[in-house]
Amino acid sequence: MMNNSGGRQGGRDQNRHREPKEFEEKVIQVNRVSKKTKGGNQMGFSVLVVVGDKKGRVGVGLGKAKDVLSSIQKAVKKAKRRLLNVPIQGTTIPFAIEVKFGAAHIILKPAPAGSGIIAGGAIRAVVDAAGIRDISSKIKGTSNPASNVYATMKGLTNIRALVDTKGIVLKSVIEAERIEKEKMRELAAVAAEAEQITKRAKEVKKEMKAVKSMVKVGEKKGEEKK
Repeated sequence: MMNNSGGRQGGRDQNRHREPKEFEEKVIQVNRVSKKTKGGNQMGFSVLVVVGDKKGRVGVGLGKAKDVLSSIQKAVKKAKRRLLNVPIQGTTIPFAIEVKFGAAHIILKPAPAGSGIIAGGAIRAVVDAAGIRDISSKIKGTSNPASNVYATMKGLTNIRALVDTKGIVLKSVIEAERIEKEKMRELAAVAAEAEQITKRAKEVKKEMKAVKSMVKVGEKKGEEKK
């Protein structure tokens, strides 16, 4: 009888050492659809997917097929063909933008480093896949996930167009972190200097107190001699 444990072990090792995917895939919405044909109603699925490499590229695709898995595969292929290079200023977007797309109405705003993604599910999926770490958003229109995904993509596309048109120079994450560290060092130096000044002020106060005490003692001795 053959021993298949070695084959199973080899399969496990291959799965363990499998390279990570270049793009992260997120299913936003799955809808059941029907199509009228001569033979009757043909059932299928419509799937909206967001893909991104978390390094500034993101895309959205809609796939339709008879089963969910095939729909997802079609959606992913479409999304990868329509990738957008998102303009990122450090860890956020360069400026705020308000977007309307059909019934969707959203606002995207830059956020300070460390704020995180302050956004609803649909917007969060897009900006997170793009690699934006800090952003604030507000949904003013419909809560439909698909509409808000397309509105977010439109907003990022508009930002890209403005950045390219006006020639805005964006800072990379590394550069933004370097500037942040320099600011922290400057603040630390100012704080240390302020601490030294406070310490010296306390010492001067003690010295003045000691001098006053000595003056009082001298005055008392002078009065006793009289």
